Amino acid sequence: MYECFRDYFIENGEVREKEQFNMDILKKGKALYEVLRVIDGAPLFLKEHIQRLKNSADIVNLKLWVSEKQIEEQIFNLIKINNVKDGNVKIVFNYIKQVEKFSKNNYAIYFLKHNYPEKQQYEKGVPTILYHGERENPNAKVINIDFRAAVNEEIKKCNVYEAILVDRQGYITEGSRSNIFMIEGKNVITSPVEAVLPGITREFIIRVCKSLGYTVKEMKFHYNDIKKLQGLFISGTSPKVLPINKVDNMEFKSAENPVIKSIMAGFDKAIQEDIKKYN
Repeated sequence: MYECFRDYFIENGEVREKEQFNMDILKKGKALYEVLRVIDGAPLFLKEHIQRLKNSADIVNLKLWVSEKQIEEQIFNLIKINNVKDGNVKIVFNYIKQVEKFSKNNYAIYFLKHNYPEKQQYEKGVPTILYHGERENPNAKVINIDFRAAVNEEIKKCNVYEAILVDRQGYITEGSRSNIFMIEGKNVITSPVEAVLPGITREFIIRVCKSLGYTVKEMKFHYNDIKKLQGLFISGTSPKVLPINKVDNMEFKSAENPVIKSIMAGFDKAIQEDIKKYN
């Protein structure tokens, strides 16, 4: 099964047909990646995503060998050759260790099969579970197939949308493929940036919250205190701002929470403003 979804992808700067896609770029060596969303032909928050990719490389002492301008041009070319206006694009830089240094480098840019929440899920919220586990290096977006598979299995078994990760001290960190925000009164709480992947959506949501006059607290929050909250939501490339209606057996009316509703509207406005840059 190919992770590459559309007819064409780009590998090391060359356009290739999806049948030529090699999954080794994900499974062998060390792979850094980034996923961004395309809406109406515009790659959202493109410069921020490329900067985070560069930050991930710095954290694990690696270097990108392709310029920001080249990555941007190839993403626009990918959109054009596939004639796609909406979807998710993945950028992967792969480093294969040979002898005592990384000497065989490959990169690929391609469309993923996306799964966006339905209208009803935004209106009602989605169920989640707590998952006691930590990613090895939360600040860097490095592919870890084993951890991803273990969490996915639990998500599927419990028939939920997402798993909220809890570290060994019992503090909520992030979602398995998202960031988590919690509402206590008019305070918006999220984990300290050093404990999570600093998501691009997360960054823009924090800006939106501050522009709306909400206090954003980046702090440790113990999972035993979840019942004190008035609501929670998921943030990410695909879900954007998605209310949570259940954490394990605890129910929340997050979709009705006025703070969350205003953040959803504010983030949608930020998206439209970013799209205008390309139009």
